[in-house]
Amino acid sequence: MTDAVPAASSGPRTPVDPARTRRWPVVAWGLWDWGSAAFNAVATTFVFTVYLTSSSFGATGDTSLALSNALLIAGLVVLVIAPVTGQRADASARRKLWLAINTGVVVLCLALMFFVRAAPGFLWFGLALLAIGTVFYELAAVNYNAMLSQVSTRSSVGTVSGFGWGMGYLGGIVLLLIVYFGFIHPDVGLFGVTSAGGQSVRVAMLIAAAWFALSALPVLFAVPENAALPGRTKVGLLGSYKLLGKDVARLWRVSRHTVYFLIASAVFRDGLTGVFTFGGVLAAGTFGFGAGEVIIFAIAANVVAGIATIASGPLDDRVGPKPLIIVSLAGLIVSGSLVFLLHGGGQTVFWIFGLILCLFVGPAQSASRTFLARLIPPGREGEVFGLYATTGRAATFLAPGAFGLMVAIGGAQYWGILGIVLVLAVGLVLLIPVRPAPPQLE
Repeated sequence: MTDAVPAASSGPRTPVDPARTRRWPVVAWGLWDWGSAAFNAVATTFVFTVYLTSSSFGATGDTSLALSNALLIAGLVVLVIAPVTGQRADASARRKLWLAINTGVVVLCLALMFFVRAAPGFLWFGLALLAIGTVFYELAAVNYNAMLSQVSTRSSVGTVSGFGWGMGYLGGIVLLLIVYFGFIHPDVGLFGVTSAGGQSVRVAMLIAAAWFALSALPVLFAVPENAALPGRTKVGLLGSYKLLGKDVARLWRVSRHTVYFLIASAVFRDGLTGVFTFGGVLAAGTFGFGAGEVIIFAIAANVVAGIATIASGPLDDRVGPKPLIIVSLAGLIVSGSLVFLLHGGGQTVFWIFGLILCLFVGPAQSASRTFLARLIPPGREGEVFGLYATTGRAATFLAPGAFGLMVAIGGAQYWGILGIVLVLAVGLVLLIPVRPAPPQLE
Protein backbone atom coordinates (compact mmCIF):
# COMPACT_ATOMS: atom_id res chain seq x y z
CA MET A 1 0.00 0.00 0.00
CA THR A 2 1.30 3.43 -0.85
CA ASP A 3 0.42 6.78 0.60
CA ALA A 4 -0.41 8.44 -2.68
CA VAL A 5 -2.77 7.60 -5.49
CA PRO A 6 -0.83 6.62 -8.58
CA ALA A 7 -0.62 9.37 -11.13
CA ALA A 8 -2.81 9.16 -14.20
CA SER A 9 0.16 8.26 -16.37
CA SER A 10 3.64 6.95 -15.73
CA GLY A 11 5.52 8.39 -18.67
CA PRO A 12 8.54 10.69 -18.54
CA ARG A 13 8.55 13.96 -16.64
CA THR A 14 6.41 16.52 -18.44
CA PRO A 15 7.33 20.20 -18.62
CA VAL A 16 5.79 22.46 -16.04
CA ASP A 17 3.02 24.70 -17.38
CA PRO A 18 4.41 28.27 -17.49
CA ALA A 19 1.22 29.50 -15.77
CA ARG A 20 2.34 27.62 -12.65
CA THR A 21 5.57 29.61 -12.34
CA ARG A 22 4.48 33.14 -13.34
CA ARG A 23 3.37 35.67 -10.74
CA TRP A 24 0.26 37.09 -12.44
CA PRO A 25 -1.73 33.82 -12.61
CA VAL A 26 -1.04 33.34 -8.89
CA VAL A 27 -2.22 36.87 -8.09
CA ALA A 28 -5.29 36.42 -10.31
CA TRP A 29 -6.10 33.14 -8.55
CA GLY A 30 -5.70 34.77 -5.13
CA LEU A 31 -8.03 37.62 -6.11
CA TRP A 32 -10.92 35.15 -6.24
CA ASP A 33 -10.29 34.43 -2.55
CA TRP A 34 -10.08 38.19 -1.94
CA GLY A 35 -13.50 38.63 -3.54
CA SER A 36 -15.05 35.63 -1.80
CA ALA A 37 -15.11 37.69 1.40
CA ALA A 38 -18.23 39.27 -0.10
CA PHE A 39 -20.07 36.04 0.61
CA ASN A 40 -18.16 34.70 3.61
CA ALA A 41 -17.78 37.85 5.68
CA VAL A 42 -20.67 40.02 4.52
CA ALA A 43 -23.43 37.54 3.61
CA THR A 44 -22.96 34.59 5.94
CA THR A 45 -21.12 35.97 9.00
CA PHE A 46 -21.33 39.62 9.96
CA VAL A 47 -24.04 41.42 7.95
CA PHE A 48 -26.82 39.62 6.06
CA THR A 49 -27.41 36.73 8.47
CA VAL A 50 -27.43 39.18 11.38
CA TYR A 51 -29.98 41.23 9.41
CA LEU A 52 -32.22 38.22 8.69
CA THR A 53 -32.27 37.11 12.34
CA SER A 54 -33.15 40.58 13.65
CA SER A 55 -36.55 41.43 15.11
CA SER A 56 -37.55 43.05 11.80
CA PHE A 57 -38.28 39.58 10.42
CA GLY A 58 -40.03 38.13 13.48
CA ALA A 59 -39.10 36.64 16.83
CA THR A 60 -35.35 36.14 16.90
CA GLY A 61 -35.71 32.56 18.09
CA ASP A 62 -37.89 31.74 15.10
CA THR A 63 -35.69 33.51 12.58
CA SER A 64 -32.54 31.87 13.97
CA LEU A 65 -34.17 28.44 13.67
CA ALA A 66 -35.27 29.21 10.12
CA LEU A 67 -31.73 30.29 9.23
CA SER A 68 -30.32 27.09 10.71
CA ASN A 69 -32.77 24.97 8.72
CA ALA A 70 -32.03 26.79 5.47
CA LEU A 71 -28.29 26.35 5.88
CA LEU A 72 -28.77 22.71 6.88
CA ILE A 73 -30.64 22.04 3.63
CA ALA A 74 -27.91 23.82 1.67
CA GLY A 75 -25.27 21.74 3.41
CA LEU A 76 -27.07 18.50 2.57
CA VAL A 77 -27.23 19.48 -1.11
CA VAL A 78 -23.48 20.18 -1.13
CA LEU A 79 -22.87 16.91 0.68
CA VAL A 80 -24.53 14.98 -2.13
CA ILE A 81 -23.39 16.79 -5.27
CA ALA A 82 -19.95 18.31 -4.60
CA PRO A 83 -17.79 15.26 -5.48
CA VAL A 84 -19.73 14.54 -8.65
CA THR A 85 -19.58 18.11 -9.94
CA GLY A 86 -15.85 18.23 -9.29
CA GLN A 87 -15.35 14.89 -11.00
CA ARG A 88 -17.33 15.97 -14.08
CA ALA A 89 -15.37 19.23 -14.34
CA ASP A 90 -12.12 17.22 -14.25
CA ALA A 91 -13.26 14.80 -16.93
CA SER A 92 -14.67 17.43 -19.29
CA ALA A 93 -11.83 19.98 -18.97
CA ARG A 94 -14.34 22.65 -17.92
CA ARG A 95 -13.08 23.47 -14.44
CA LYS A 96 -12.73 27.18 -15.17
CA LEU A 97 -16.10 27.32 -16.95
CA TRP A 98 -17.86 25.86 -13.91
CA LEU A 99 -15.97 28.20 -11.61
CA ALA A 100 -17.35 31.08 -13.68
CA ILE A 101 -20.91 29.71 -13.69
CA ASN A 102 -21.02 28.91 -9.99
CA THR A 103 -19.43 32.24 -9.02
CA GLY A 104 -21.92 34.03 -11.28
CA VAL A 105 -24.85 32.44 -9.43
CA VAL A 106 -23.37 33.54 -6.08
CA VAL A 107 -22.96 37.10 -7.37
CA LEU A 108 -26.57 37.07 -8.58
CA CYS A 109 -27.79 35.90 -5.17
CA LEU A 110 -25.82 38.68 -3.48
CA ALA A 111 -27.31 41.27 -5.81
CA LEU A 112 -30.88 39.97 -5.31
CA MET A 113 -30.45 40.37 -1.55
CA PHE A 114 -31.00 44.08 -2.20
CA PHE A 115 -34.70 43.28 -2.61
CA VAL A 116 -35.00 41.65 0.84
CA ARG A 117 -36.78 44.38 2.77
CA ALA A 118 -36.87 44.46 6.57
CA ALA A 119 -40.29 42.82 6.96
CA PRO A 120 -41.41 39.29 7.98
CA GLY A 121 -42.79 38.60 4.51
CA PHE A 122 -39.29 38.76 3.02
CA LEU A 123 -37.65 36.29 5.42
CA TRP A 124 -37.95 33.18 3.27
CA PHE A 125 -36.88 35.03 0.14
CA GLY A 126 -33.72 36.09 1.96
CA LEU A 127 -33.12 32.60 3.34
CA ALA A 128 -33.61 31.06 -0.09
CA LEU A 129 -31.02 33.42 -1.60
CA LEU A 130 -28.60 32.63 1.21
CA ALA A 131 -29.09 28.86 0.85
CA ILE A 132 -28.73 28.92 -2.95
CA GLY A 133 -25.68 31.15 -2.64
CA THR A 134 -24.16 28.76 -0.11
CA VAL A 135 -24.59 25.76 -2.42
CA PHE A 136 -23.07 27.48 -5.43
CA TYR A 137 -20.29 29.06 -3.38
CA GLU A 138 -19.23 25.62 -2.14
CA LEU A 139 -19.34 24.24 -5.70
CA ALA A 140 -17.28 27.19 -6.93
CA ALA A 141 -14.78 26.58 -4.13
CA VAL A 142 -14.34 22.97 -5.27
CA ASN A 143 -13.22 24.14 -8.71
CA TYR A 144 -11.22 27.02 -7.25
CA ASN A 145 -9.29 24.74 -4.88
CA ALA A 146 -8.71 22.29 -7.72
CA MET A 147 -7.06 25.10 -9.72
CA LEU A 148 -4.33 25.35 -7.05
CA SER A 149 -2.39 22.72 -8.97
CA GLN A 150 -2.60 24.89 -12.11
CA VAL A 151 -0.92 27.92 -10.50
CA SER A 152 1.69 26.19 -8.32
CA THR A 153 4.30 23.47 -8.34
CA ARG A 154 4.81 20.95 -5.56
CA SER A 155 7.63 23.12 -4.23
CA SER A 156 5.50 26.29 -4.12
CA VAL A 157 2.01 24.99 -3.33
CA GLY A 158 2.23 26.03 0.33
CA THR A 159 3.24 29.60 -0.48
CA VAL A 160 0.54 29.94 -3.13
CA SER A 161 -2.20 28.44 -0.96
CA GLY A 162 -1.23 30.65 1.99
CA PHE A 163 -1.27 33.70 -0.26
CA GLY A 164 -4.77 32.88 -1.51
CA TRP A 165 -6.19 32.17 1.94
CA GLY A 166 -4.55 35.28 3.35
CA MET A 167 -6.04 37.34 0.53
CA GLY A 168 -9.46 36.10 1.62
CA TYR A 169 -8.92 37.42 5.14
CA LEU A 170 -7.52 40.75 3.94
CA GLY A 171 -10.32 41.17 1.41
CA GLY A 172 -12.79 40.65 4.24
CA ILE A 173 -11.16 43.46 6.21
CA VAL A 174 -11.35 45.98 3.39
CA LEU A 175 -14.92 45.10 2.42
CA LEU A 176 -16.16 45.14 6.02
CA LEU A 177 -14.61 48.56 6.51
CA ILE A 178 -16.33 49.84 3.37
CA VAL A 179 -19.81 48.53 4.14
CA TYR A 180 -19.67 49.20 7.89
CA PHE A 181 -18.33 52.74 7.89
CA GLY A 182 -19.79 53.64 4.50
CA PHE A 183 -23.36 52.40 4.93
CA ILE A 184 -24.22 50.53 8.14
CA HIS A 185 -22.60 52.47 11.01
CA PRO A 186 -23.47 56.12 10.19
CA ASP A 187 -27.04 57.39 10.56
CA VAL A 188 -26.80 58.61 6.97
CA GLY A 189 -24.26 56.77 4.89
CA LEU A 190 -22.82 57.33 1.45
CA PHE A 191 -25.32 58.43 -1.22
CA GLY A 192 -27.79 59.29 1.54
CA VAL A 193 -28.38 55.66 2.51
CA THR A 194 -30.15 55.14 5.85
CA SER A 195 -31.28 52.10 7.85
CA ALA A 196 -34.96 52.61 6.97
CA GLY A 197 -36.41 49.37 5.59
CA GLY A 198 -33.00 47.75 5.91
CA GLN A 199 -31.68 49.98 3.13
CA SER A 200 -28.13 50.17 4.55
CA VAL A 201 -27.75 46.39 4.60
CA ARG A 202 -29.44 45.96 1.23
CA VAL A 203 -27.09 48.44 -0.46
CA ALA A 204 -24.16 46.72 1.26
CA MET A 205 -25.18 43.51 -0.51
CA LEU A 206 -25.03 45.30 -3.87
CA ILE A 207 -21.52 46.44 -3.01
CA ALA A 208 -20.65 42.87 -2.06
CA ALA A 209 -21.99 41.53 -5.36
CA ALA A 210 -19.93 44.01 -7.39
CA TRP A 211 -16.87 43.27 -5.23
CA PHE A 212 -17.02 39.52 -5.87
CA ALA A 213 -17.80 39.90 -9.57
CA LEU A 214 -14.84 42.18 -10.24
CA SER A 215 -12.44 40.17 -8.08
CA ALA A 216 -13.39 36.88 -9.76
CA LEU A 217 -12.74 38.06 -13.32
CA PRO A 218 -8.89 37.92 -13.38
CA VAL A 219 -8.63 34.19 -12.69
CA LEU A 220 -10.94 33.48 -15.63
CA PHE A 221 -8.50 35.19 -18.00
CA ALA A 222 -5.09 34.53 -16.43
CA VAL A 223 -5.33 30.79 -15.70
CA PRO A 224 -5.79 28.33 -18.60
CA GLU A 225 -8.49 25.67 -18.58
CA ASN A 226 -7.52 22.29 -17.16
CA ALA A 227 -6.65 19.42 -19.50
CA ALA A 228 -9.12 16.58 -19.98
CA LEU A 229 -8.67 13.61 -17.65
CA PRO A 230 -7.08 10.78 -19.67
CA GLY A 231 -9.12 7.63 -20.13
CA ARG A 232 -12.43 9.15 -19.06
CA THR A 233 -15.44 9.21 -21.34
CA LYS A 234 -18.45 11.42 -20.85
CA VAL A 235 -21.11 9.80 -18.66
CA GLY A 236 -24.52 10.86 -17.41
CA LEU A 237 -25.29 12.03 -13.90
CA LEU A 238 -26.15 8.54 -12.62
CA GLY A 239 -23.01 7.18 -14.24
CA SER A 240 -21.02 9.87 -12.43
CA TYR A 241 -22.22 8.55 -9.07
CA LYS A 242 -21.30 4.99 -10.05
CA LEU A 243 -17.87 6.18 -11.15
CA LEU A 244 -17.50 8.12 -7.91
CA GLY A 245 -18.18 4.97 -5.90
CA LYS A 246 -15.50 3.08 -7.81
CA ASP A 247 -13.01 5.93 -7.35
CA VAL A 248 -13.64 6.15 -3.60
CA ALA A 249 -13.16 2.38 -3.30
CA ARG A 250 -9.92 2.66 -5.28
CA LEU A 251 -8.80 5.57 -3.10
CA TRP A 252 -9.34 3.39 -0.02
CA ARG A 253 -7.32 0.54 -1.54
CA VAL A 254 -4.30 2.44 -2.83
CA SER A 255 -4.22 5.61 -0.71
CA ARG A 256 -5.83 4.85 2.62
CA HIS A 257 -4.04 7.73 4.30
CA THR A 258 -5.78 10.14 1.93
CA VAL A 259 -9.10 8.86 3.27
CA TYR A 260 -7.79 9.14 6.82
CA PHE A 261 -6.81 12.74 6.15
CA LEU A 262 -10.23 13.57 4.69
CA ILE A 263 -11.80 12.33 7.94
CA ALA A 264 -9.32 14.06 10.25
CA SER A 265 -9.49 17.34 8.36
CA ALA A 266 -13.29 17.27 8.37
CA VAL A 267 -13.18 17.23 12.18
CA PHE A 268 -10.54 19.89 12.79
CA ARG A 269 -11.83 22.14 9.97
CA ASP A 270 -15.22 22.23 11.69
CA GLY A 271 -13.42 23.26 14.86
CA LEU A 272 -11.63 26.01 12.93
CA THR A 273 -14.96 27.20 11.56
CA GLY A 274 -16.36 27.17 15.07
CA VAL A 275 -13.65 29.59 16.24
CA PHE A 276 -15.05 32.31 13.99
CA THR A 277 -18.69 31.22 14.14
CA PHE A 278 -18.86 31.43 17.92
CA GLY A 279 -16.19 34.08 18.42
CA GLY A 280 -18.64 36.94 17.92
CA VAL A 281 -21.28 35.21 20.03
CA LEU A 282 -18.83 34.81 22.92
CA ALA A 283 -17.50 38.35 22.53
CA ALA A 284 -20.99 39.78 22.96
CA GLY A 285 -22.53 37.29 25.37
CA THR A 286 -19.64 36.51 27.72
CA PHE A 287 -17.20 39.39 27.39
CA GLY A 288 -19.63 42.28 27.00
CA PHE A 289 -18.68 43.54 23.54
CA GLY A 290 -21.17 45.87 21.86
CA ALA A 291 -22.21 45.38 18.21
CA GLY A 292 -19.65 47.91 16.97
CA GLU A 293 -16.93 46.40 19.15
CA VAL A 294 -17.63 42.96 17.65
CA ILE A 295 -17.07 44.37 14.15
CA ILE A 296 -13.85 46.06 15.25
CA PHE A 297 -12.62 42.81 16.79
CA ALA A 298 -13.59 40.95 13.61
CA ILE A 299 -11.51 43.36 11.54
CA ALA A 300 -8.52 42.97 13.89
CA ALA A 301 -8.97 39.18 13.82
CA ASN A 302 -8.92 39.14 10.03
CA VAL A 303 -5.77 41.30 9.95
CA VAL A 304 -3.95 38.90 12.27
CA ALA A 305 -5.24 35.79 10.47
CA GLY A 306 -4.44 37.17 7.03
CA ILE A 307 -0.86 38.17 7.84
CA ALA A 308 -0.18 34.89 9.67
CA THR A 309 -1.58 32.82 6.80
CA ILE A 310 0.47 34.54 4.12
CA ALA A 311 3.61 34.34 6.27
CA SER A 312 3.07 30.61 6.94
CA GLY A 313 3.02 29.67 3.25
CA PRO A 314 6.81 29.46 2.73
CA LEU A 315 7.08 27.52 6.01
CA ASP A 316 4.57 25.03 4.60
CA ASP A 317 6.83 24.50 1.58
CA ARG A 318 9.93 24.20 3.77
CA VAL A 319 8.79 21.81 6.52
CA GLY A 320 5.61 20.37 5.02
CA PRO A 321 1.94 20.98 5.81
CA LYS A 322 1.48 18.34 8.51
CA PRO A 323 3.89 19.87 11.08
CA LEU A 324 2.29 23.27 10.40
CA ILE A 325 -1.21 21.90 11.00
CA ILE A 326 -0.11 20.12 14.20
CA VAL A 327 1.55 23.25 15.63
CA SER A 328 -1.46 25.37 14.65
CA LEU A 329 -3.97 23.01 16.24
CA ALA A 330 -1.86 22.78 19.40
CA GLY A 331 -1.68 26.58 19.54
CA LEU A 332 -5.45 26.82 19.13
CA ILE A 333 -6.07 24.27 21.88
CA VAL A 334 -3.76 26.05 24.34
CA SER A 335 -4.99 29.59 23.63
CA GLY A 336 -8.64 28.48 23.59
CA SER A 337 -8.18 26.79 26.95
CA LEU A 338 -6.66 30.00 28.34
CA VAL A 339 -9.66 32.03 27.16
CA PHE A 340 -11.84 29.61 29.14
CA LEU A 341 -9.67 29.56 32.26
CA LEU A 342 -9.09 33.32 32.35
CA HIS A 343 -12.54 34.45 31.20
CA GLY A 344 -12.98 36.39 34.42
CA GLY A 345 -10.40 38.87 33.10
CA GLY A 346 -13.01 40.32 30.76
CA GLN A 347 -12.38 41.98 27.42
CA THR A 348 -8.61 42.23 27.87
CA VAL A 349 -8.34 38.45 28.06
CA PHE A 350 -10.53 38.02 24.98
CA TRP A 351 -8.53 40.56 22.98
CA ILE A 352 -5.18 38.97 23.86
CA PHE A 353 -5.97 35.28 23.55
CA GLY A 354 -8.65 35.75 20.90
CA LEU A 355 -6.10 37.34 18.59
CA ILE A 356 -3.56 34.63 19.46
CA LEU A 357 -6.20 32.11 18.34
CA CYS A 358 -6.45 33.95 15.03
CA LEU A 359 -2.72 33.51 14.49
CA PHE A 360 -3.27 29.77 14.05
CA VAL A 361 -6.64 29.47 12.27
CA GLY A 362 -5.55 30.57 8.78
CA PRO A 363 -2.29 28.58 8.65
CA ALA A 364 -4.18 25.42 9.66
CA GLN A 365 -6.81 26.01 6.96
CA SER A 366 -4.29 26.75 4.23
CA ALA A 367 -1.96 23.87 5.15
CA SER A 368 -4.94 21.50 5.15
CA ARG A 369 -5.59 22.45 1.53
CA THR A 370 -1.94 21.96 0.55
CA PHE A 371 -1.68 18.63 2.39
CA LEU A 372 -4.48 17.30 0.19
CA ALA A 373 -3.17 19.00 -2.96
CA ARG A 374 0.10 17.12 -2.57
CA LEU A 375 -1.77 13.80 -2.41
CA ILE A 376 -3.93 14.23 -5.51
CA PRO A 377 -2.76 12.79 -8.85
CA PRO A 378 -2.91 15.16 -11.84
CA GLY A 379 -6.36 15.47 -13.38
CA ARG A 380 -8.42 14.43 -10.35
CA GLU A 381 -8.20 17.62 -8.29
CA GLY A 382 -11.86 18.54 -8.69
CA GLU A 383 -13.08 15.11 -7.67
CA VAL A 384 -10.92 14.85 -4.55
CA PHE A 385 -11.57 18.45 -3.49
CA GLY A 386 -15.23 17.62 -3.99
CA LEU A 387 -14.79 14.83 -1.45
CA TYR A 388 -12.98 17.37 0.74
CA ALA A 389 -16.06 19.61 0.61
CA THR A 390 -18.37 16.64 1.24
CA THR A 391 -16.50 15.33 4.29
CA GLY A 392 -16.33 18.87 5.63
CA ARG A 393 -20.09 19.25 5.29
CA ALA A 394 -20.66 15.86 6.91
CA ALA A 395 -18.90 17.09 10.06
CA THR A 396 -20.53 20.52 10.37
CA PHE A 397 -22.63 19.40 13.34
CA LEU A 398 -19.57 18.76 15.53
CA ALA A 399 -18.59 22.26 16.65
CA PRO A 400 -22.16 23.55 17.20
CA GLY A 401 -23.08 20.32 18.99
CA ALA A 402 -20.01 20.34 21.23
CA PHE A 403 -20.49 24.04 21.98
CA GLY A 404 -24.11 23.51 23.01
CA LEU A 405 -23.31 20.37 25.01
CA MET A 406 -20.62 22.10 27.08
CA VAL A 407 -22.87 25.11 27.69
CA ALA A 408 -25.54 22.71 28.97
CA ILE A 409 -23.02 20.95 31.21
CA GLY A 410 -21.42 24.10 32.60
CA GLY A 411 -24.53 26.25 32.74
CA ALA A 412 -22.80 29.30 31.25
CA GLN A 413 -21.99 30.40 27.71
CA TYR A 414 -18.21 30.49 28.19
CA TRP A 415 -18.22 26.73 28.75
CA GLY A 416 -18.88 26.45 25.01
CA ILE A 417 -15.22 27.35 24.48
CA LEU A 418 -14.31 23.89 25.78
CA GLY A 419 -16.58 22.36 23.15
CA ILE A 420 -14.60 24.01 20.34
CA VAL A 421 -11.32 23.01 22.01
CA LEU A 422 -12.54 19.41 22.25
CA VAL A 423 -13.34 19.24 18.50
CA LEU A 424 -9.90 20.65 17.66
CA ALA A 425 -8.25 18.12 19.99
CA VAL A 426 -10.08 15.18 18.39
CA GLY A 427 -9.05 16.41 14.94
CA LEU A 428 -5.42 16.65 16.09
CA VAL A 429 -5.48 13.09 17.46
CA LEU A 430 -6.94 11.79 14.19
CA LEU A 431 -4.32 13.68 12.14
CA ILE A 432 -1.20 12.47 13.98
CA PRO A 433 -1.08 8.94 12.44
CA VAL A 434 -1.81 10.19 8.90
CA ARG A 435 1.26 9.87 6.64
CA PRO A 436 1.85 12.51 3.96
CA ALA A 437 2.53 11.54 0.37
CA PRO A 438 6.08 11.07 -0.92
CA PRO A 439 7.24 13.62 -3.52
CA GLN A 440 5.72 13.12 -6.97
CA LEU A 441 6.98 14.15 -10.39
CA GLU A 442 5.57 17.30 -11.88
